[in-house]
Amino acid sequence: MKELTVQSSDAEIYARIDGNTDPKAPTVVFANSLGTDHTLWDPILPLMPEGLRLVRFDKRGHGRSSVPTPPYSMGALVSDAEAVCDAVEARDAVFVGLSVGGLIAQGLAVKRMDIVRAMVLSNTAAKIGHKQFWDDRIGMVQKAGMEPVADGILERWFGKDFRAGPSFGMWRDLLISTPPEGYVGVCAAIAGSDFFTTTASLRLPTLGIAGTEDGSTPPDLVRETVDLIPGSRFELIRRAGHLPCVEAPETYAGLLTGFFKEIGHV
Repeated sequence: MKELTVQSSDAEIYARIDGNTDPKAPTVVFANSLGTDHTLWDPILPLMPEGLRLVRFDKRGHGRSSVPTPPYSMGALVSDAEAVCDAVEARDAVFVGLSVGGLIAQGLAVKRMDIVRAMVLSNTAAKIGHKQFWDDRIGMVQKAGMEPVADGILERWFGKDFRAGPSFGMWRDLLISTPPEGYVGVCAAIAGSDFFTTTASLRLPTLGIAGTEDGSTPPDLVRETVDLIPGSRFELIRRAGHLPCVEAPETYAGLLTGFFKEIGHV
């Protein structure tokens, strides 16, 4: 394991490399959702094929990264991911993006074809929600912090069975520990993002993943985005919500591994 801090314009971005640390090794870059950090991927990392270089990072305003003054733009989030990839010499990588991480994946794939050779668009879309929804969320968090909005968010993230289980509390704790400034900053970036036209221009191997119980990016929304890219494939995980890498790690890891093999990445 290797940790590093990457300077990206006005932010310091925490990143880490697990698995094979050789820059020449086949690389997978993971970008997580709003209100989580790089530990979102902990459940699936031990299930990944050997030999891969696994790169994770915390978005600005989240985890161990710095918290610049909001609002943030999607361009800044994409540039942060680009800076991390350049710092670790990631080329011809598979970029796995979940939720806002999937928006980052789409933006980076258009901007840097040398970095992204294939994408996994997980529980995401070319456009997520609408401006009024995000403006309302921003106003609530600015007024009262993360605690009052947490339960509503978690109901959209996880199915009922998982919310009643023993590990649910750690994910709730992670959400409410997100700095409010960082959270609303990324909300603003999502509110201003619409990648329908640019994503439809992409021509690269793409796997879409959705969960049947996802209340944030329902399966039809994910499928609509994935279908913009010719030759893409869509997979649905039953009884999983917005974070299937947490609720169904074995199934999720199996889909990733199958895709990596399909495109010759392992």
